[in-house]
Amino acid sequence: MKRLAIIGSGDLAQQIIHHSKGSDSYLPTCLFDDYMADGDTRHGLPVKGGIGKVLHHFESGTFDVLMIGIGYKHMQKREEIYNLYAGKIPFGTIIHPSCTIDSTCRIGEGSFLYPGVIADMNVRIGKNTIIYNGCVIAHDSRVGNHTILSPSVSIAGFSNTGDNTVLGIGTVVSDNVTMCNGVKTGAGAVVVKSITEKGLYIGCPAKLRSK
Repeated sequence: MKRLAIIGSGDLAQQIIHHSKGSDSYLPTCLFDDYMADGDTRHGLPVKGGIGKVLHHFESGTFDVLMIGIGYKHMQKREEIYNLYAGKIPFGTIIHPSCTIDSTCRIGEGSFLYPGVIADMNVRIGKNTIIYNGCVIAHDSRVGNHTILSPSVSIAGFSNTGDNTVLGIGTVVSDNVTMCNGVKTGAGAVVVKSITEKGLYIGCPAKLRSK
């Protein structure tokens, strides 16, 4: 069982701790947070200092794998932290046992799949990506790196989200749709055409609300 360290100490970090405890792969061990003091305790785990201390503790043998517990309000920061440690520290990947993942799927390191996710044939899920409860990703579709799918997002076949995408709860993506990087959708948005300009899209059909 690998010892897991988590960057961040908020709600997402708490959920990573909870679900990693239910796996046979990881033992949550410690947290890193720039806004908490070294030696504090959060969610039952010790805080080992800020992000600048992560590599030192890995090289000292404090933990084996890393995950990023920083949520959707800080998408750029999630990517920056991942890129900072990629190739230097292994990232953990959590897939809840209730997920249905086809054997042909490929899931990038550092990703977290919540209960009830379904990923069909030839699906590709990027690195450092969060797929929340009940999402369905149909065959031959791709979910980008550093992306978050809120609960109950449905993506039809042969569709692609870009990197740094946040799809709001209940978003529906039609087949053969491609999104550029940096797209966000509001709750219940229905995306029926490819998107080439980043920004917030809402409604049915989804239209650009703000850049």
